[in-house]
Amino acid sequence: MSNFATIATMLHAVAAVIWVGGMFFAYVVLRPATGALEPPAPLKLWAAVLPRFFPWVWASVIILLLTGYAMVFGAFGGFANAGYHVQVMHGSGLFMMVLFVYLFFVPYPRFLRAVQAEEWTRAAVNMGRIRRVVAINLTIGLLNVVVGSGRFWP
Repeated sequence: MSNFATIATMLHAVAAVIWVGGMFFAYVVLRPATGALEPPAPLKLWAAVLPRFFPWVWASVIILLLTGYAMVFGAFGGFANAGYHVQVMHGSGLFMMVLFVYLFFVPYPRFLRAVQAEEWTRAAVNMGRIRRVVAINLTIGLLNVVVGSGRFWP
């Protein structure tokens, strides 16, 4: 493996860990812990957490795209020479990105506006939408980790 491919692979893995690991922490650890808080404290907490996490997701998305295509076209010579696992990761990764863009531009701003206006019912509805997208993306992301190990399969 060339230095280029090695660096691209490492950056790709780090970006995936940041995004998928962040979703895992948010969904599996932080979300249940907010249940012990009195309303509307959980919504206020999420309004403080998400603006800190989402720039990392955007950076991860950009790095995943750049390093993914760099590996496909630089190391493999195109999709025709890449393994099936790469093509599956490509498609599911793009789907995850589309879901994140939807989350970021539709329920997330609505959620923030509702929290700012102290409209807790509306905030909770939009937090539920965000939570569903994160659950879907977390599932796909974890499956991508398994699929990504495909190059090591026999």
